[in-house]
Amino acid sequence: MAEETDDSDRGDSETADSGRDGDRIAKFIARAGICSRRDAEKLVAEGRVVMDGKIVASPAVKVMPHNVVVVDGKPLPAPEGARLWRYHKPSGLVTTHKDEKDRPTVFANLPKSLGRVVSVGRLDYNSEGLLLLTNDGQIARMLEMPSSGWIRKYRARLFGKVTQADLEKLATGATIAGVTYGPILADIERTKGMYSWVQVSLKEGKNREVKRVMESLGLKVARLIRISYGPFQLGQLAEGAVEEIPAKLWRPSLGITAKKQVEADHDKPWEKPPSAKSKGGKKAAGTVEKSSGAKAPAKKGKGWTP
Repeated sequence: MAEETDDSDRGDSETADSGRDGDRIAKFIARAGICSRRDAEKLVAEGRVVMDGKIVASPAVKVMPHNVVVVDGKPLPAPEGARLWRYHKPSGLVTTHKDEKDRPTVFANLPKSLGRVVSVGRLDYNSEGLLLLTNDGQIARMLEMPSSGWIRKYRARLFGKVTQADLEKLATGATIAGVTYGPILADIERTKGMYSWVQVSLKEGKNREVKRVMESLGLKVARLIRISYGPFQLGQLAEGAVEEIPAKLWRPSLGITAKKQVEADHDKPWEKPPSAKSKGGKKAAGTVEKSSGAKAPAKKGKGWTP
């Protein structure tokens, strides 16, 4: 059975702790694309990181723009500006850099040209659809927080008898097994026998939220596809494909101008982004360069609404 995103628990993310006092050296190394933040901490512990001619003894050391960092005798390349991509995650991939069960991962299947990226939230192993990727952990954390106000929309194939009246009960929120879930809007698209396609909208994205709230109604989630995240749409993006979102479509929502580096702008307040629309009234998909990694056609079918 499909399970949904877990936007609240980022065990392997390079979430940021940067500010005007600089970045922690592990994050600085990760941003340069050398390795993950955790692996960078190991490099520090092994004495392989040098800053301004001195061996770094602690991963908590802060790096300022004027500092020179060297790893294994090689100076780090300058970190590039923050970037954001759309990715059509297929079922059967884990949203993690390293999986303890040795299952295939999202990041191992991305084009090498992307460099080191992190996901904005997660989609579980059997879940599909839109997954945002970025090379900046601070951006990822800001976008996945419920305070962003961004709506996540899914199409769920449910097994079991359900009526619209049943789904309306979720609009006021629910408490299940001691966990409180916020309001969820769910509308039946079509029903055939014991199966129904339902569009689900929510803000929080708690661990397996869609699965658990549907189970509380006596339903099972047979398939789950994320079709949008805030103003960004899955659209016709082919399964397995990744496309960059132009900076002009998302930087203003974070208070970032095109000429400013993300690191110099962390003190700006979060602003709820307006809904993005393209010509013809359709929501903007935010597509630019298409990766050569796109091989399979997008999944379509009756009732498919990108």
